[in-house]
Amino acid sequence: MRTGTDAIVIGAGQAGLAMSRCLTRRSVGHVVLERGRVGERWRRERWDSFTLLSPNWQTRLPERAYTGPDPDGFMTGPEVAAMLADYAAHTGADVREGVTVHVVDRDARGWRVATDHGDLVAPAVVVATGDLDRPAVPAVAADLPADIVQLHTRDYRRPGALPPGGVLVVGAGPSGQQIADELACAGRRVHLAVGRHKSLPRRYRGHDTYWWMDRMGTFARTRASLPDPSATRTPNAVLTGGTRDLDLHRLVADGVVPHGRLVGVRDGLATFDDTLPAMVAEAEANAVRFRAKVDGWVARTGTEAPPEPAPLPRPAPWSEVADTTLDLDGITGVVWATGFRRDFSWVHAPVLDAAGEPVHDRGVTAAEGLYFLGLKWLHRRSSSFLDGVGADAEYLAGELAASSRPLLAA
Repeated sequence: MRTGTDAIVIGAGQAGLAMSRCLTRRSVGHVVLERGRVGERWRRERWDSFTLLSPNWQTRLPERAYTGPDPDGFMTGPEVAAMLADYAAHTGADVREGVTVHVVDRDARGWRVATDHGDLVAPAVVVATGDLDRPAVPAVAADLPADIVQLHTRDYRRPGALPPGGVLVVGAGPSGQQIADELACAGRRVHLAVGRHKSLPRRYRGHDTYWWMDRMGTFARTRASLPDPSATRTPNAVLTGGTRDLDLHRLVADGVVPHGRLVGVRDGLATFDDTLPAMVAEAEANAVRFRAKVDGWVARTGTEAPPEPAPLPRPAPWSEVADTTLDLDGITGVVWATGFRRDFSWVHAPVLDAAGEPVHDRGVTAAEGLYFLGLKWLHRRSSSFLDGVGADAEYLAGELAASSRPLLAA
């Protein structure tokens, strides 16, 4: 069947809903398809204590900004889902929930979207399924003893969901460190496999770090401005919602045992590399650069900001050569904080590179009428953020409206 409309938007998270609002403003007829409910991932794929890393004041979508009583607070996953549901209702988005898309491909009528509720056809399709698609779990997971419970961060909910005993958290990005912290505070013996990550203070010189990044234009930086395209693949900075800093020093003080990167498991023994000191030094250098950047910006602009004493050197609470093995006897759970990978294999169009990543210019592909939205660094650093996807949606809606054509007969 055909939709009788000009575009199909796939995904009803912040990207899809922002796109819907921008298309409506341009009188472009469309429907939004969502496999679950509006904001499904915020409802079902976050742990119980999860909060956004960005303050509430930075929750901004097209024609909607946070106006609640706690602008400096941090939304929980259910609160984000409720906000998105309210936004969908407020904007009148035509969201069709419970519709799973299986294939997007070309046919003589336009773009065919095959779903579990039948086929739809329209001249344009916007893939707005987001940046966090499928859990990335390394192959070494298959070598763990069968009695160890394994959870990806997508499926972890709370410490009590893991069996009593020690826990190995693999990955030291924001999710890994937050979960390791929560487990340690719950009295669990926690080991943390540390890879590349970036440290940042939660606050500096009287303001939240995101306040500084917003004022300095950090989030608005475009991928075209980067000297090296690989910079878009740098790890996320480690922060937590609230006012406390989160880093390896604090975790170790709370009893977490750090190791290098997990490289293998054999006969009940986990093996780590010896890069822990280097990983921590690289992470902490990021915080030093950030403070220096803020200081320079304050000096140039004359911004009122109270001085802050330089942080005192902290002795590393780990040896120069970290323990590179761990007997897994007594480890009852492993949490994989190893991120996500994108899977667009269901998009049957010549717009993916050898690694399966979309080839696009600001979300516009070489295949007429096919667009991507909500990806990390789609155009700006904030392209995958609640506060950044709206600008990309505005641009894509303009491109789509300018190139639209009458719906082809089915």
